[in-house]
Amino acid sequence: MTLPTHHLQFAVRATTDLALDTQSGSAIRGALTGALWGRFCANKTAPTCAECPLIRRCPVAALVAPLRDDEQKGSDQRPRPYVIRPPQRGPQRYAPGDRFTFGVGLFGAAAELFPYVVLAAHDLEQHGMGRKLPELGQRRGKLVVETISAVAPMDSVPQVLYQRGVPLVQAPGRPMTAADVTAYAATLPTDRLTLRLQTPLRLVDDGQLVRHFALRPLIQRLMRRLDDLSMAYGSGSIALPWQEVLAQAAAVHVASDRTRWVDVVSHSTRQGRSTPIGGLIGAVTLVGNLAPLRELLVWGWLVHVGKNAVKGDGWYSLEW
Repeated sequence: MTLPTHHLQFAVRATTDLALDTQSGSAIRGALTGALWGRFCANKTAPTCAECPLIRRCPVAALVAPLRDDEQKGSDQRPRPYVIRPPQRGPQRYAPGDRFTFGVGLFGAAAELFPYVVLAAHDLEQHGMGRKLPELGQRRGKLVVETISAVAPMDSVPQVLYQRGVPLVQAPGRPMTAADVTAYAATLPTDRLTLRLQTPLRLVDDGQLVRHFALRPLIQRLMRRLDDLSMAYGSGSIALPWQEVLAQAAAVHVASDRTRWVDVVSHSTRQGRSTPIGGLIGAVTLVGNLAPLRELLVWGWLVHVGKNAVKGDGWYSLEW
């Protein structure tokens, strides 16, 4: 499987009071996509991107509402080529001068749209982010983007691509590749790993929400997600013995489950409705034959898994 992934980290500074919800990925995603739409949509009268004649050449549609190619069957919606990584747990209320970071992952050729993301970040500064605050006249808090860096989740050394006040913007460097995933996975233990769920993990198994962690539904959904992403933005369908892999996942034992369910709702002003984005957070320790599952678990770290990944859900890290 070939699915290059780029991971960007935005370092920002609040210039007014600013408030984010505990799970702020939805607000960050809405602010960024709103800035993209506001700056680059050339046909705002179109009811949807799908009904716009410019869709095949539009950077807004490429990131926000990509269509399937004509030969692809099923839903007319590709998986979106990005995920949001909200600020890790900390203050959700920021005073002027407070700093925080959030991330955006871009998949496949979506990295070529990085210049649009930089320009959208400037509009993000104008329109603000987060909850509307009474002390700001029911406006969102303002911020400035100080740097945008390329980061590798397995490497702590960032590459600065954009710095406030510096006119030169660099393109993202070398992406994470399947070879990187394979190499990193080979360094992981084969018999014991801990998944730390940084944001809510919302899985559906046989039509029911998964409220108690189990590895098999996570691996099943992850394989489907990787297959969809690779078909849309990589080298095609993943070549895995699905039933064998699921059997291996089902045989892994949950040695320690320190997860809990949280109810979170995402509000859309544009659509005038709310969407549940809650799920499991916390940590779970797995024991068993993890060797054949390590690469999949590393991929899940990179691309997220489960519902609402574009809003920041399904982000976990690996510990041992």
